[in-house]
Amino acid sequence: MSAVKTFFIAEIGVNHNGRLDLALKLVEAAYAAGAQAAKFQTFTADALAVPNTQTVAYQKAMSGALDQHAMLKSLELSEKDHRIIAQRCRELGIEFMSTAFDKRSMDMLCDIGIKRIKIPSGEITNLPYIKDCTRRGLPIILSTGMADLEEVRVAVGAVREVQRELSVPSPALTVLHCTSAYPAALEDVNLLAMQTMARELGVPIGYSDHTLGTFVSPIAVALGAVVIEKHITLDRTMPGPDHAASIEPDELKAMIAQIREVETLLGDGIKQARPAEYEARRLVRRGLKATRVIEAGTVLQESDIAILRPASGLAPGSYETVIGRRVVNSLDAGQPITQDDLEASEGLAR
Repeated sequence: MSAVKTFFIAEIGVNHNGRLDLALKLVEAAYAAGAQAAKFQTFTADALAVPNTQTVAYQKAMSGALDQHAMLKSLELSEKDHRIIAQRCRELGIEFMSTAFDKRSMDMLCDIGIKRIKIPSGEITNLPYIKDCTRRGLPIILSTGMADLEEVRVAVGAVREVQRELSVPSPALTVLHCTSAYPAALEDVNLLAMQTMARELGVPIGYSDHTLGTFVSPIAVALGAVVIEKHITLDRTMPGPDHAASIEPDELKAMIAQIREVETLLGDGIKQARPAEYEARRLVRRGLKATRVIEAGTVLQESDIAILRPASGLAPGSYETVIGRRVVNSLDAGQPITQDDLEASEGLAR
């Protein structure tokens, strides 16, 4: 089995629709499906957008909202809500996470006791924000939707600069590949960009999955993702900006099960026979056998030796070195020829 277990983040985001009861139900669904973390988004509309800011096309299509500020206002959770949610996560044994979109929200989350900080794709060029997040001394997960490699490199450099100042142990940074489209079309996914970032930046990588369905994230794990983030909802038909591009609890459970299967099939990377192959190796491989009754003292000729199943006797690689050797034991027809049956000689492969 793979030594790395993928850290799965169930991205609840704003799919609670501003309701604490829905938020708690989503936490319970994430836990029941096997996710390691339930993640929210923490913000105040006033600190995020000016009134009458136009909604993004997908937000408009999925929620009907035209004013981004008003939409965000309806999706806020209070500090009390956050603390109740975090407590429920602790009771269940699932990690509480949230993305903070402003300093005050980050202060609140750190006071609540988050274990890591998620920097969203939209803030990847906001270096003051990135540095402030990193100064909290917690592991960083950085999403990279809409970014090119150089922008990611600069953001990673900002994180590492602060982490060096704080003497934060490595690795304390994971970079998530992401396509910021809801839903993301398959031709826009570009999973190989994960490997590009891993190679160019020398960081652990993951994938923030905005595609429809459940099959892309397991592929990302096969390509090296150690963190997966996926939006979840109780019902895709609910009103709201992210529901339609999310998966429901049964799908979440199936996806996590698929990822665990992928981890198993990836193995440990060591090329060697597996225990399940031992019998086949013994019975399907060949060994050197006597073709007739051979008396002790006989010098072996090609006609005296056959390469036959099973693998008992010397390995076929010894064939040429055995020809011309003298046997010290009598052999029956079909009997395996072993090194003990031959005069002492070097270079015989077993």
